[in-house]
Amino acid sequence: MPGVVLLKINPGAVGTLAAGLGGGTALVSATNGKTTTTRLLAGALRAGGAELITNGAGANLLTGVAAALAGTRPRHRSTARGLFECDEAALPAVAERVHPRAIVLMNLFRDQLDRHGELEAIADRWQHMLAALPASTQLVLGADDPAIAALGDGRDVIWFGIDDPAVAMDALPHAADSTRCRRCAEPLAYDGIWIGHLGRWRCPACGDARPEPDVCVVHAGLSGATGSTPRLRTPDGEVTLHLALPGLHNVLNAAAALAGAIAMGVPARDAAEAISTVPAAFGRAETITVDGRDLVLLLAKNPAGANENVRTLLLDPGEHDLLVALNDRIADGRDVSWIWDVDWEPLLPRVRRLTATGERAADLALRFRYAGLPDDRLHVIADHTAALASALAATPEGGRLEVLPTYTAMHDIRADLVARGAAGDFWDD
Repeated sequence: MPGVVLLKINPGAVGTLAAGLGGGTALVSATNGKTTTTRLLAGALRAGGAELITNGAGANLLTGVAAALAGTRPRHRSTARGLFECDEAALPAVAERVHPRAIVLMNLFRDQLDRHGELEAIADRWQHMLAALPASTQLVLGADDPAIAALGDGRDVIWFGIDDPAVAMDALPHAADSTRCRRCAEPLAYDGIWIGHLGRWRCPACGDARPEPDVCVVHAGLSGATGSTPRLRTPDGEVTLHLALPGLHNVLNAAAALAGAIAMGVPARDAAEAISTVPAAFGRAETITVDGRDLVLLLAKNPAGANENVRTLLLDPGEHDLLVALNDRIADGRDVSWIWDVDWEPLLPRVRRLTATGERAADLALRFRYAGLPDDRLHVIADHTAALASALAATPEGGRLEVLPTYTAMHDIRADLVARGAAGDFWDD
């Protein structure tokens, strides 16, 4: 609301306030991982001694950036920095106003099609945005995503990516999106597939290929839902991170944050040390103890993200207690057909109990029934408060309940946890 009011009073406020930050501004955008990456990068920038203005609560539209700029008064504006997570559609408007020193662009996956359109349309808008920025703007791009890599043509780029054959998939998943060359539209070939359509890609027709990453994950170091210890190659030598974040997707988020820190002048080793101390963002692999049980929140808002959560859970042995929550509000996307593109099937034989909840709980139940989950292990409770209570009560004491919610469902469940006294409001973090 402060941002809405400020921009009504002074539409040019964002540009005016950002211009006073002598340390420059970095922007972060992607379909998946932008909140976590911004949080990790914030830790690295603060370790470099910068006073930082950031929208850490995740208000990533222009109004949220305006509110963050207006609500913080750094002691030394001549050295203070800005760091803003940006919604994919809002990024061009924010970039036009703040004249960023660096932009971190990570990935584009199918998400909220009713709002964003196809990911190729977003890539086109980003291409026009970058063309209008000065050549001095440092781009930090995900080399493993063909749509993102195409944005770096003719520009100074710090590339980040993965090169760990141990985490490669055998074939593109059903939910893969950008599988054709951005230059000639021919099908891409892959010598390694990491996440969705992200991998070591090449075009047999025109010869375009994935750029070699400057910041590269050479060993993912995955440890199930408890975290990871990735090793990365950087221009300043190898560094090892100790992340409280599980999954290959979060390893890649950390690589993006490390590359962004380097772009903003923070030495790689200092950035790596700081990133290793950053806890999970709310709802993103956040662990909360409730009634003697660990509850792990794993945001799952599109096929690529949900598949990575499934893949992460499969790294842990034994049976799983799940609470899956699906809403269809504006912030989730009205179309929930994407749940049919998620590869739930490998996980379901190891599910002890699954509770489906949310406004589209019946859709989830139908999906899991078609996937072959027996009726005695599937419980449908549309009310999220009742579903959370039931799922917790059914989870063995000392055990773990894994919660996979969409965006607004995650906020609903966190509100339940706050009401129980088990968690604090996310803006208190």
